[in-house]
Amino acid sequence: MHLKLQHTTRYTYETPVRGVVQMLRLTPRPYDGLHVVRWRIDVDHDATLKPSEDSFGNVVHSFCAEGPLDALTVTVEGEVLTEDTSGILHGTLERLPLGLYLRQTPLTTADRTIADFARDAADGRDQLDALHALMAALSDRMTFDVDVTHVHTTADEAFADAKGVCQDFAHIFIAAARSLRFPARYVSGYMRQADGREHYEAGHGWAEVHVPGVGWIGFDPTNAICATDAYIRVAIGLDYLDASPVRGVRTGGAHETLDVSIQVQHGASQQ
Repeated sequence: MHLKLQHTTRYTYETPVRGVVQMLRLTPRPYDGLHVVRWRIDVDHDATLKPSEDSFGNVVHSFCAEGPLDALTVTVEGEVLTEDTSGILHGTLERLPLGLYLRQTPLTTADRTIADFARDAADGRDQLDALHALMAALSDRMTFDVDVTHVHTTADEAFADAKGVCQDFAHIFIAAARSLRFPARYVSGYMRQADGREHYEAGHGWAEVHVPGVGWIGFDPTNAICATDAYIRVAIGLDYLDASPVRGVRTGGAHETLDVSIQVQHGASQQ
């Protein structure tokens, strides 16, 4: 699939800030299922984007913008070609051993209720069927709700409420998969919805699980499907905090307003 992306993040400060430092994980790394045609990040102030790579192999750009600043805008524009591989990943950069992805984090710890839920969903099935059953069961249990959780909500808290956003769905699925001894990780990126909608107020998050003999597979419990060519995979980590698109600090200023606009379009057909 040919996808075009525009992602604008604008911060408006109630009082001018003296400076802003940010770390961006907003650039996808190519693999067999994704070819980057073009990709560009712009900051609307005099700031140099310094590229680097984190321990997971994610592409990272850092910058420092000196104030006083009343507002700051970060814009991402890109174009990719994706291939539907039924969620199975080939050609990804793997910096870390599989065992690391069994490690629990504060956001992805499986309490007894999640572990029991995972075991009941697996119910003697083979490994791949167990994960599909887990994804379906989680999708049936959870309700998508943008008003009940936040970025620091844990998997067990969201599971107890049975409500949350894609980050929560992914964290619960990761915690459950790890409780079954599957290496699992968080993925941040973008998705073009099947209904053809192009405008979004946030990026997307899903999970990847490693299955012996198959490799890494993308599972999206929010939509109860494996990742397809409608997904743009950008960054990975043990949880959302490792793969978050933007992290940063500001100096001075009392309050900020955040506006996010994301557009994912289906590009022209390729010959």
